[in-house]
Amino acid sequence: MIFASLEFLFAFLPLFFIFYYIAGHFRGVCGKNLMLFIFSLIFYGWGEPVYILLMFYSTMLDYTCGLMIYKHNSRGNMRAKKAFLWASMIGNLSPLFIFKYLGFTTLTLNSLLGFTGLSIPVIELALPIGISFYTFQTMSYSIDVYLGKVTPQRNVINFGAYVVMFPQLIAGPVVRYETIAAELNERTETTEDFAIGLRRFVCGLAKKTLIANTMAAVVDSLFSYQPSELGFLGASVAVLAYTFQIFYDFSGYSDMAIGMGRMMGFHYLENFQYPYICTSVTDFWRRWHISMSTFFRDYLYIPLGGNRVSLIKWIRNMLVVWFLTGLWHGAEWSFVIWGLYFGLLLIFEKLFLLKYLQKFRILNHVWSLLCVVYGWAIFRCEEGVGQLAQFTKALLGGYGFQGTGDTPAVLLLQYSDFNTVFVIMFIAGIIFSMPVGNFINKKITALKERRELTAQRVLPYAGDAALVMLLILCTVQLALGAYNPFIYFRF
Repeated sequence: MIFASLEFLFAFLPLFFIFYYIAGHFRGVCGKNLMLFIFSLIFYGWGEPVYILLMFYSTMLDYTCGLMIYKHNSRGNMRAKKAFLWASMIGNLSPLFIFKYLGFTTLTLNSLLGFTGLSIPVIELALPIGISFYTFQTMSYSIDVYLGKVTPQRNVINFGAYVVMFPQLIAGPVVRYETIAAELNERTETTEDFAIGLRRFVCGLAKKTLIANTMAAVVDSLFSYQPSELGFLGASVAVLAYTFQIFYDFSGYSDMAIGMGRMMGFHYLENFQYPYICTSVTDFWRRWHISMSTFFRDYLYIPLGGNRVSLIKWIRNMLVVWFLTGLWHGAEWSFVIWGLYFGLLLIFEKLFLLKYLQKFRILNHVWSLLCVVYGWAIFRCEEGVGQLAQFTKALLGGYGFQGTGDTPAVLLLQYSDFNTVFVIMFIAGIIFSMPVGNFINKKITALKERRELTAQRVLPYAGDAALVMLLILCTVQLALGAYNPFIYFRF
């Protein structure tokens, strides 16, 4: 089940909140957490019931390890404390490796052993949805208990609600236990919080359904052709559309997750901060998928020594972190290349370029966007280095402006009615990738402070009326069976 679906919007979500608030009325936060736990399992099991067992395993593993780490720490038994930390890490990473990386590792070994005539049987397993996200989440809990940042959760239902809570279960953001520890034990839901959360949810739904899905239809069509057929025009449209698809797909999901959390009384941290207004590649990664970036920073980069080491070791730390960042996104070498590409760019910026970029406001933005957009080309070229090389050649004009032949996908963009929808959504993608919402809110606040009569009467309702229209448009799109892929299911 996904958020951008009619069964979720008009069946699952309303039923959940009915039971959630009834349980909260009679049993307080314990009742609310129990409903959250049960409905989250239903949500996850809707498409993959067998993997509910994996969720129970992950929940009980880290619940137990957290208690044991805390117990042995209070007794001063550091060896046992460390043993349970390793049990948590191995216990979490083993299923991730088996389901996500075993086939990839086997294929790589077979390639390396090809000259020997040896071949290892390749085992391909279906990837449990969201395994990368909840593995990071539960593992971070045990690490934080070990470091003394949090005390362990003793109520297994409360902990289970944290692990499997459906708003951020399958695609993040990665919510650390310390962020919501107090709210798991005690929280209140206000009408204002519910309204703010609902508005945020609808905005995220519109990002996903209207902008991301429109971009996806074009992207998937164009990438079905050879780069030589696309030429500069087709390749440029493809990578620019993908740049907006991945942003609005993932940030839309994050908005919906944050909104639903707010409706339940949780305050998740922001996951995106207008990444496409970045002034450097370094700045981009401070703004993009913040929960993942900070996870790698806090649990890998800093323990390796961060930047408080020699230059050689710092470069090593950066390459290790970005190699694993790429590999985390997918068990394919294209993702590893993507990770190392950004790692090398960040090293280059830090050593040579940042001090110059800070002096040129337009140049730094152009540089950043060119690097980021080409990075998305690497990310999307899933067939390997060969496809990437050809796609790069197309972007550089190596196959001419329109490619080697008539490409139906490009002609579709140029001459069909769909062109209008695509152009409108593309322009919307540009506009809303900038802090337009912040600008509008500041203007509204200023009008209210001046107590202008029109602003006082109209503005509280105009925004909500627009959101109602967006919800209707999204519902119509979903009811018509519009193209509705979701990029981050694969992670």
